[in-house]
Amino acid sequence: MDNANHSRKKPPQPVPISGVTGSFQFDDTDNKDCTNYPQGITTSRDAVDTADNGTYDGHQLVLVSWYTRASCTDKTQTRSRITLVDWDATYPDKYRKVLLVEPTGTTSAPDFRDITVHAGGVAWYGNYLYVADTGRGMRVFDLRKILKTDPGGNPGQIGRQSATKYYAHNYAYVLPQVGTVTSNTTAEDKLVWSSISLDRATKSLVMNEYTCKSGCRDYPNRAPRAVRFPFAPSSTAFAANTTAGQALQLPWYKLNGGASHNGRWWFNSSGDHKLYYWAAATGSKSYPWVSSGESISYGEDETKPDLLWSLQEGVGNRNVFAVGQAGYSG
Repeated sequence: MDNANHSRKKPPQPVPISGVTGSFQFDDTDNKDCTNYPQGITTSRDAVDTADNGTYDGHQLVLVSWYTRASCTDKTQTRSRITLVDWDATYPDKYRKVLLVEPTGTTSAPDFRDITVHAGGVAWYGNYLYVADTGRGMRVFDLRKILKTDPGGNPGQIGRQSATKYYAHNYAYVLPQVGTVTSNTTAEDKLVWSSISLDRATKSLVMNEYTCKSGCRDYPNRAPRAVRFPFAPSSTAFAANTTAGQALQLPWYKLNGGASHNGRWWFNSSGDHKLYYWAAATGSKSYPWVSSGESISYGEDETKPDLLWSLQEGVGNRNVFAVGQAGYSG
């Protein structure tokens, strides 16, 4: 972050929902880029809780996951990245892009390649970053292992060029994968890992599916599910084998984001432009929400009201914003 090289900016128009406590947009190039799309969101408060004002290594950060298309008209996924954004008045309003890569090669000649996942959801817990891998589960990364690469070469070059030179599509930093999490279900339909979020209150990770009532080609046409997976005791990682602690079948569709905290759930429907709230004791309620909405992250705070962080993926309107969760809690 000391070498962050992009400037976030204030949205030209207010985010059109109630309770917004803060917002920003990416720079003009990223805001209007039709080949890269922001998807998941998490914060350093997920990583470290509220200690030291939610700072990780001295920075209070918002982390956004992105996927890259082959072109503006070709939706083939070609790579994935994260953006680390300073969200602290004592630092410049800067952000940095880091390419996600999968290690290859040998011990004597290590190498890496692109990770071609949708990166629809992301959760940060301790030093570990979990990224949704739609049909399988999650890719796992360790933020202590960010590597510096040579930003030279041409945009198509990636990986080992020599014993001392590594390229990464002109990125200056890469984050290598350290593991995977795969899932199984006794139901006929496998889980569609559309979005993920951390529930710090119960030390668990929740996922939800993007499905359609009918008419979808790339996604299932059935009711979606949301599932909670507990972390191993006193750990920010999962046990070798983990059984879901909770599973819900949902009545809403086209859910791009979901979050949970202490038995309460929130789901963003990009199709309905609604944020749905549900708790077992009180039932459900819906609220007007943004267009092209994506993932949700619950932000705890020791002294101020807790927040819900979210973002929009639409080209030219990529707002990242926070709202007071109390106004969306039934």
